[in-house]
Amino acid sequence: MLQNIRVVLVNTSHPGNIGAAARAMKNMGLSHLVLVDPVAFPSAEAVVRASGADDILAAAQVVSTLEEALVGCSLVLGTSARDRHIPWPLLDPRECAVNTVERAGQGVQVALVFGREYAGLTNDELQRCHFHVHIPSDPQFSSLNLAAAVQVLTYEVRMAWLAAQGQPTKMAKQENRPEVDAQLVTADELELFYGHLESTLIEIGFLDPERPRHLMSRLRRLYARSAISRLEMNILRGILTETQATARGLPHKRRSE
Repeated sequence: MLQNIRVVLVNTSHPGNIGAAARAMKNMGLSHLVLVDPVAFPSAEAVVRASGADDILAAAQVVSTLEEALVGCSLVLGTSARDRHIPWPLLDPRECAVNTVERAGQGVQVALVFGREYAGLTNDELQRCHFHVHIPSDPQFSSLNLAAAVQVLTYEVRMAWLAAQGQPTKMAKQENRPEVDAQLVTADELELFYGHLESTLIEIGFLDPERPRHLMSRLRRLYARSAISRLEMNILRGILTETQATARGLPHKRRSE
């Protein structure tokens, strides 16, 4: 179960934080670390701060973009310390852990995403997350060290995982429901859908690319919380394709499910 959970660090500037995050992960039984465009890695300082978790550093996957880091993931949770212009489904660390363990237990790939030390995740990066996770620290001194934030979330994941060993999860109780059994779309498949959706809305005149406002952000929020299966995604993509065919005056075939 825990092998299905990846910790994603975005554009980490201090290699010591990478090592400390690896140590926090190993303490809690996690091993899949993905680094998005780190400023300095590999690094001797990261190895020192890992304090024995250098095997996690050695196996770490280094990629250039967040999109690459999320390939294959059907649940993405991004840490956020700030209120956003558009409200997004928000979880605390404990709720995050329960959701993570339930989905990972079904074989779903889950990503816990952490942003830069100085600025966190950008709005665009947060929009790629199904949920935002807020650690309720003291508002008078709310800034957490990156590795400390990783420790908080991985600890909660560990606790939820231990609890799941002694009792069935909510998802396990519903294992006979076909909508739960359906394979969920991954983050990269969702991005392809969003691109298709945006181009279709522009083509039919519903979205003005010169004045997009927050339409796509709101649609992302809508679909991100819907737990879309691959079958459902095929239906949605088919609707968009037929919509474009109609808009272009091309012949098309009616479909039904």
